[in-house]
Amino acid sequence: MATLRFNFGTMGSGKSTVALQIHHNLANRQLFGLLLTTLDREGNQVTSRLGVAAPAVDVSADLDIYALAVANWPIHYLVCDEAQFYTELQCEQLARVVDDLEVDVYAFGLLTDFRGRLFEGSKRLLELADEHSPLQVEARCWCGARATHNARVVNGAVVYEGETVVVGDTHDSDAQPLFGDSVRYELLCRNHFGTGELGD
Repeated sequence: MATLRFNFGTMGSGKSTVALQIHHNLANRQLFGLLLTTLDREGNQVTSRLGVAAPAVDVSADLDIYALAVANWPIHYLVCDEAQFYTELQCEQLARVVDDLEVDVYAFGLLTDFRGRLFEGSKRLLELADEHSPLQVEARCWCGARATHNARVVNGAVVYEGETVVVGDTHDSDAQPLFGDSVRYELLCRNHFGTGELGD
């Protein structure tokens, strides 16, 4: 019986690394599947912070994932990175791939955005997935506590308002200018997310 699995974690918790490992392991068993991503830092591929990468199908907002699976039939699995950015409809299509086609789906993503609110895709996957669990690799806040939030830092200060999706990274050296602003993400515990303290 096929299963829809959703694994979530903060930035830096190894989501893309695990997605790449699952895709690699299944392909080595002579199974055919697709690797999917959206808004990856490097474009049409899944990239890990460990330097591992593999080509992937880019999931645009209007892509019908069920139709994609049917077009690539026979298919044994889908591995979906950055699933927090999928639409509600696309998450429902993933469930349909499992139920109608009996294809395993492994979805990975962030749970909450920089405001601490559930992403649309993550919320729907929590509602639909047969299994959902946090990744076992725990990222840490600067204070040593478990990091639970992806704080957006603009010009050195934590912000709580703005566009939901702004692609950035978790290191100052990779900060991306946004209309003249320096944008990065900092992993914080719930306490320091609330206070906005960065420990610099």
